Amino acid sequence: MSKYKLLEGKAVSIRKNIITMLNKSGSGHPGGSLSAVEILTTLYFDEMRVDSENPGWNERDRFILSKGHAAPVLYATLVEKGYFPKEELSSLRQVNSMLQGHPDMKGTPGVDMSTGSLGQGFSASCGMALASKLDKLDTRTYVLLGDGEVQEGIVWETAMAAAHYKLDNLVAILDFNGLQIDGPNDIVMGVQPLADKFRAFEWNVIEIDGHKYDEIINAFKKAKTVKGKPTIIIANTVKGKGVSFMEDKAGWHGKAPNDEETKIALAELEVI
Repeated sequence: MSKYKLLEGKAVSIRKNIITMLNKSGSGHPGGSLSAVEILTTLYFDEMRVDSENPGWNERDRFILSKGHAAPVLYATLVEKGYFPKEELSSLRQVNSMLQGHPDMKGTPGVDMSTGSLGQGFSASCGMALASKLDKLDTRTYVLLGDGEVQEGIVWETAMAAAHYKLDNLVAILDFNGLQIDGPNDIVMGVQPLADKFRAFEWNVIEIDGHKYDEIINAFKKAKTVKGKPTIIIANTVKGKGVSFMEDKAGWHGKAPNDEETKIALAELEVI
């Protein structure tokens, strides 16, 4: 089986996991979870050095989901990687479940940072990357941001700090699907030109299609060749990707599918 076929198969399973777990919970965030599937699939099944049997391994690469409300895509990926049994997905957002509405590093194997307050996961990733440098660890830190998230001031403080400390072991991925809970980014609070802004903060900038594996893989390879500055990969994506009635719809930012919608979504995913 080719690498791309393997990744495509994992992505379908992850999307099915997202839909079924959100339907079961009756709440959650499908839009921004589905838009990031190819990114997390590539990270966990091709790029990162991790060990599901030893989640706390000190020499692992780190991943931080800074847009913590998209926790379903992280949980759906971790279960495919073998961090915990698939049965746990049905407990999403329930009291005392290991899978809360936002990632909890103390309760969920494989979660490297508790996130939820927008921008704070990005700042934590900067600290982790700096700590790895100080400890002389040959590890890399990856962090996923939402495009609405970059409206937060802490994002730009972090961008400045990461460049100052020359954190070339830090790779940020920006899930740019163009929509947030209140509508299009450019109407709520314009964030463009993002590439120019990050370049002005002395970051290496790579722009890609966030649903094409060859572009994602090549972007991670290019990031490893950059020395003396952090990298941000601006991944152009589609909110709700893979489910036709959710695609490019702001209304699916934070609404779980009902039983009929779930049936339709899973049927669509069967034919991918």
